[in-house]
Amino acid sequence: MIIIKSPREIELIRNSCRIVVDTFHHIEKLINPGIETREIDSEVEKFIRSHGAKPAFKGYRGFPASACVSVDDEVVHGIPNKRKLKRGQIVSVDIGVEFQSYFGDGAKTFIVGNIPENTKKLLRVTKESLYKGIDAARVGNRLSDISNTIQTYVERAGFSVVRDLVGHGVGRKLHEDPQIPNYGPPHKGPRLKPGMVLAIEPMVNMGNYGVFFDDNDKWTVRTIDGLPSAHFEHTVAITDDGADILTDGLL
Repeated sequence: MIIIKSPREIELIRNSCRIVVDTFHHIEKLINPGIETREIDSEVEKFIRSHGAKPAFKGYRGFPASACVSVDDEVVHGIPNKRKLKRGQIVSVDIGVEFQSYFGDGAKTFIVGNIPENTKKLLRVTKESLYKGIDAARVGNRLSDISNTIQTYVERAGFSVVRDLVGHGVGRKLHEDPQIPNYGPPHKGPRLKPGMVLAIEPMVNMGNYGVFFDDNDKWTVRTIDGLPSAHFEHTVAITDDGADILTDGLL
């Protein structure tokens, strides 16, 4: 069931999303060669808690950290550890916040030093596909119009969208209905209505769309061909005037 949020609830979700955005602004200066991914996670948790909020991911279904930190061929759900970032890598950070019983969610892929041109293109196309999907998140469209818009844009650029992972609704729970794939035919699924709050999050691979869960930690999702993957995410509210980006300022 897709829960329609009241204007008050949307503002409460926006408050959580503001903390998400502020947390990203706090850590972006740390994304440099030599930093351990667990240091990024530690700063995420400290910053969120200093604002009277909770890191939404920590303990969620057993996840051990406050942020997902995924490097290069890690698509999502990377567990922070002692690994140090190196020049030429990309690192996706996914952060969720619970504040006053409502959730916000956002993700961004960072560049560590100089990276190849085709990797720069991967990040640019992934980010652009997110905004294309947001443009399709308007009253009267169907849910799969978001999905199809993202897929079409990504594939025309020569990349592939991950099919095993999806965006989702957000509200009093971190993950609510509906699931939002980043691929599929247009004009399918429920009609979009004012008050729906959605986390739209294209995950885009440089090569094949296939992924697998790392056997070592059972969490980290990797590309099947070892090529890089990028991830960007906004939380948006559907309104009569289009999508209201609640994580505005993140990207």
